[in-house]
Amino acid sequence: ISKWLRDTHKPQAYLEGSGSLVTETGKPKPLPAFKGDPKTLFKDFLPDSVIKRAGHRGWFTMVDSKGRVRWGFKEWPSEEWKGWHLIVIVANQTPCEYLAYLQRENIPYLVAGEDRVNLKLALEKMQSQLGVASIISTSPGKLGGALLRADLIDEVNILLLPALIGGTETPTLFESPELKLNQWPTRLELIWTRVQSDGRIWLRYKVKRKQKKRASRQ
Repeated sequence: ISKWLRDTHKPQAYLEGSGSLVTETGKPKPLPAFKGDPKTLFKDFLPDSVIKRAGHRGWFTMVDSKGRVRWGFKEWPSEEWKGWHLIVIVANQTPCEYLAYLQRENIPYLVAGEDRVNLKLALEKMQSQLGVASIISTSPGKLGGALLRADLIDEVNILLLPALIGGTETPTLFESPELKLNQWPTRLELIWTRVQSDGRIWLRYKVKRKQKKRASRQ
């Protein structure tokens, strides 16, 4: 499914949440205190040495407003993903120490949102500043739920495995705030279903959006 998604949608970025790499209760390695002017940190950091480097293929994008992830790589450590570089999405409340750390490591970041990341603004910045028009996210749970509530999903691919897990801490596809009284569930339209020989079922849907009413002419 991963190769099919890449070949079909030709993404310029993959979008993941920090929960894919660290747990909510895990304590990140402390960073040295930042003693400079914080205003220099809360601007998009897009060094030419990374943005204009040769061999660029795409962005491995991490949403991390709390600054929890410590990075052991900048390019995905795989020959298959050679040319895919890390970029982090942060907010105006992200710790200064973390932004300074990213700059020291020459890791690009975009600032989008106040207390938490504004995903709509983040994707707009990725398009306007980096030319990213197609993004794939394989991150369920909170990031999936945030994308859902922000109406930023165009297509959903679900792979059902012939196994039952259960558990109260097992991630769901879309962990999000409850629908408001005036909100409706996101409607999906089935594109196709594929049953595989090992019992897995692949469901592919597109998101049905309400058509905007045209203004009547007098």
